[in-house]
Formats: sequence, structure tokens, C-alpha cells
Amino acid sequence: MSKLPSLTLILIILVVGVLGIWVVRTVLGRTVIGVPTSQNNMSHNMNQTSESTTAATQPASVLDLQADDITGAPANLSQYKGKVVLIVNTASKCGFTPQYESLEKLYKQYEGKDFVVLGFPSNDFGGQDPGTNAEIASFCQKNYGVSFPMMSKIVVKGASKHPIYAFLTGKETNGEFAGEIGWNFTKFLVDKNGVVFARLSSNTKPTDPKVIQAIDDALSR
Repeated sequence: MSKLPSLTLILIILVVGVLGIWVVRTVLGRTVIGVPTSQNNMSHNMNQTSESTTAATQPASVLDLQADDITGAPANLSQYKGKVVLIVNTASKCGFTPQYESLEKLYKQYEGKDFVVLGFPSNDFGGQDPGTNAEIASFCQKNYGVSFPMMSKIVVKGASKHPIYAFLTGKETNGEFAGEIGWNFTKFLVDKNGVVFARLSSNTKPTDPKVIQAIDDALSR
């Protein structure tokens, strides 16, 4: 009889643990890394191109889209074709905000090696980036010395999300890497051909060895 409370406690702990893992995975996201510019990815990209011919609203690549930079000037992402691109939705008042420092470190580490970081500020999660574009730019430069390209604040989830994030989170356009953004500092790695081959969770540091390896693999192809 004395064992029953212990067994019940163990079951409760197991259930709570499973629920905790599910919440973390749902909110912070998952990490999925494919193979950059592999035959499978190229074939997948060609299928996307074919689908976009049928549905003219679907671009062949996320790098065929455009946004405004942090100053409000139009910027075509096509200027980054031929580079490996890390796309990150950022925020200034988040527990992950210190990742700006490692994003800048990563950008400097690969300076001149066909790699770029693109920051997309968003106020979608907990109202953690309420400032204007000018305030965000000042914050990033003053606190983290950010020199990588920052874009204007956009919406990254829901029905009114920016076309770039509609592409990145859409099943038809981004396959296994699709799914709604769950929190700030979700990262998408795009290879030189404009193919998304990695999605990295909010709590995956930009300088994590698996991120470095993925970047190196993409740059070597």
C-alpha cells in the first residue's frame, strides 16, 4: 500500500516532464538541419519553382522576396543570392536578446566569406520589441555593436505575417522546415542557391557547434 503514493508521484512527474518538453518544443521551436545544395534539396527547389508557376503568388526562393531595411529603404533579398544567409526574427527586450552579441560575432567570424546575417525585428511575442525602427537600430548598435543588416520591424506570425515569413513557415514553400514561429530568435539558414536547409530553435545559440558546422557545409558547396 505504501508504494501506491510513490508510483502516483512518479507518474505525475513523468506526465509533467512530457508536457514540459512539449511546451518547450512548441514555443521555442525545433532544430532541423538538412543537407545544403544536395540533389534532394535541388529537386525540392525545382518542385517549388514548378508549383510557383501554377500559383504565381509563390516565389521559387525566399531570396526572391523583398522587405524594407531598418531605415525604411526597399531592399531586395536577391542581392544575397550566392551567399549563405541566416534569417533571424529578433527582439530588444527578450531573454534571448543577448544572442545579438553572438550573431554579430558569427557575422564577423565569416566576414568576407559569402555569409550574412539578416535581422527582422518583431513585436509579436510578448510585446518585446515595441520601439520604432530608429530606436531598434540605436539599441542594437549601442548595446551589441550590430553591423549586420537589420530590416524594418515586421509581423512574423498569423494571417498578416510578412511574405518572407509566409514563405518560411508555409508547408508548400518550405517543406520540413515549415511551421509557425513560436518565439523570438528562431533562425533559418539558407544556402547559396536560396534553399532553406536548416531551422534552428530560439534557444540554439548562433555560435553553437551544429550551427557552425551547417554554415561551413553550406559554404563549402
